[in-house]
Amino acid sequence: MASFNSNLLAAAGSPIMEAVGWVRDAEIPANRPLIDLSQAAPRLPPPESMRQHLAQAMLERPSAHFYGAVLGNDDLRAEIALQWSALYGGDISANQVAVTAGCNQAFCTAIASVCSPSDDVILPVPWYFNHKMWLDMAGIGCTPLPCDAATLPDPDLVEGLIKQKTKAIVLVTPNNPTGAEYPDALMLRFFEIARDHRLLLLVDETYRDFHSQPGAPHTLFQQPEWQDTVAHLYSFSKVYRMTGHRTGALITSAERIAQTEKFLDTVTICPAQSGQIAALYGLRNLADWVAEQRQIFANRREFLTSRIATDLPDWTLHGAGAYFAWVTPPFGIPAPEMAKRLVQEASLLVLPGTMFHPDGVVTQALRIAFANADESGISATLDRLSGIRA
Repeated sequence: MASFNSNLLAAAGSPIMEAVGWVRDAEIPANRPLIDLSQAAPRLPPPESMRQHLAQAMLERPSAHFYGAVLGNDDLRAEIALQWSALYGGDISANQVAVTAGCNQAFCTAIASVCSPSDDVILPVPWYFNHKMWLDMAGIGCTPLPCDAATLPDPDLVEGLIKQKTKAIVLVTPNNPTGAEYPDALMLRFFEIARDHRLLLLVDETYRDFHSQPGAPHTLFQQPEWQDTVAHLYSFSKVYRMTGHRTGALITSAERIAQTEKFLDTVTICPAQSGQIAALYGLRNLADWVAEQRQIFANRREFLTSRIATDLPDWTLHGAGAYFAWVTPPFGIPAPEMAKRLVQEASLLVLPGTMFHPDGVVTQALRIAFANADESGISATLDRLSGIRA
């Protein structure tokens, strides 16, 4: 048998599959159906008007079935540049935008543009596990950056972690897995550090549209020559519930975008036409609908956090936002054991914090992906959690 890529063999598998196995092996009673709060992927389809627009385009536009531009369709790139400039108060042009096959590909593309094998990236922990998986598969080192009790990365520590081969710092806000929203002042500190050390600052804003504060979540695009330091990553999947269409975006310097065209041409040739058609329709027509969805998620966050305070006073809520809450039970039980117990004893699936930390790190924290649960689902979840004992 032919050999395998050693980096691929060394990379961890998707933790989601491990968690699915717990459910498969459990006995879920009929009178206590499973509540699955393990993933953030929307479980409802896009709004009907988008589906109708997309269906009509698939029938009437021959070009919807052909290859398109490697960096994305011109109209979508221009619309992203226009709307992002207005939202962030910056000056973004279409040639600073690439459309990608989801935000994960935007991350992989940005990393490919700045890192060679054996280079290093600073990643706050807890981290989004797909980011770590890609670094491992690409043979790129990862230096963990500790976060504080509120799960905010500590800029005072980052300078001591920068090495000769460090090429990038990654931030995710609102954060997956913790839900934490990074204040603008914190973002600017990291921008200054990255700029001064000539590093790329990758800012993953997959959940930007569910930020609790109105307006721009940061002022990075207002900084002089931002494009030399920032690579902004975005996803259309969550905001428009179009996860299967795999549409994201990368915004950075025109020079970097030009180099990423090589990577994107090799990996996907072009982003899917269906996703681009849907994303453009959403940007031009669904602002009010997005605002309504944002309020729904804000209400769920408020309901969850208030109920935890009253129903689970001994639990520690470290952060909550967008789709996620990061909590620690009071039992002193390692997170993997606790997560498995919740499946068996409460028919509740959440992810243990160990899935978002380096191997060997012991944590008791759990990630609760509450976005797909309405108030009755959240109430049922907390009722089950309140019945758990050490």
